[in-house]
Amino acid sequence: MSATSTDDEAAAEIRAVPVRHPGRWVASALVVLLSAMFVHMLVTNEAFQWGFIRDNAFSAPVLSGAKNTLILTVLAMVIGVALGIVLAVMRLSPNPVLSGGAWIYVWFFRAVPRVVLLILFGNLGVLYAQYDLGVPFDRQIADLFGLSLDGRFLSVDANTILTAFVAALLGLALSEAAYMAEIVRAGISSIDEGQTEAAQALGMSRGRLMRRIVLPQAMRVIVPPTGNETIAMVKDTALVAFVPYYELFFQLQAIGSRTFQLFPMLVAACLWYLAITSVLMVGQHFLERRFSRGTRRSTDRGNRRALLANRTKAPENGSEDA
Repeated sequence: MSATSTDDEAAAEIRAVPVRHPGRWVASALVVLLSAMFVHMLVTNEAFQWGFIRDNAFSAPVLSGAKNTLILTVLAMVIGVALGIVLAVMRLSPNPVLSGGAWIYVWFFRAVPRVVLLILFGNLGVLYAQYDLGVPFDRQIADLFGLSLDGRFLSVDANTILTAFVAALLGLALSEAAYMAEIVRAGISSIDEGQTEAAQALGMSRGRLMRRIVLPQAMRVIVPPTGNETIAMVKDTALVAFVPYYELFFQLQAIGSRTFQLFPMLVAACLWYLAITSVLMVGQHFLERRFSRGTRRSTDRGNRRALLANRTKAPENGSEDA
């Protein structure tokens, strides 16, 4: 009898017993029980008033508010991301004036709550009744030389410019730019400095280096928190009710206050935000998968899938060989 056959017989005599995890079964049963209780509450509790929610959650004002929420989210994130990239590059600049100015901006807008910023921008008309565009210090020059000079080219009423939408957009976008600056800075810092040095040795300018080398690789680090910030922005649009601006939550709250059915409208608000954020989470998933191609994590995931496929095919191949 050969050594190989002896090893095969010894391996055949081993009877592997899988490890039992009773705690997992108990936890699973508890989760199923709590889920069933929650669904039973949703179906049987009359306080939800699903019929009232169905009749009012898709009315014309609510749909208009949902559109305003999406527009506000998209514009605030576009401005926030663009300004955040500029601030991140400034933070990493060797120029102390640029890096210091960017740090002060990030420090201020991260320290002040967004609801305070929204109320502040909603009342900026207190500073100036109108905004003038023209020659600076025209009045001082006229007084100095005794002239009658009016250097204004354009004069606009502050209430015309600072509408509720503009105030809400400024408050959300400028605040978001501070957070995006830190996210982009972390993504840029994650790139190996050797690639930057090699690109500079080839004569690349700093702007081209950022566009062609650094930012495409940094997207793998930037995309996941940016997706989270986008989802958070959808929810933070509810704060613009303090401006006020007629977004989704404002319209639902108005229906609840008018009909004295506030709780069902709060439930409708939860369902609306769940639907919007779920769509955004799906988009975030595909973006993360796209920008993580070629990385170790995606390669390991592909290897695990291939290994699982080989394991499922192994018995079939064994039976064919037999």
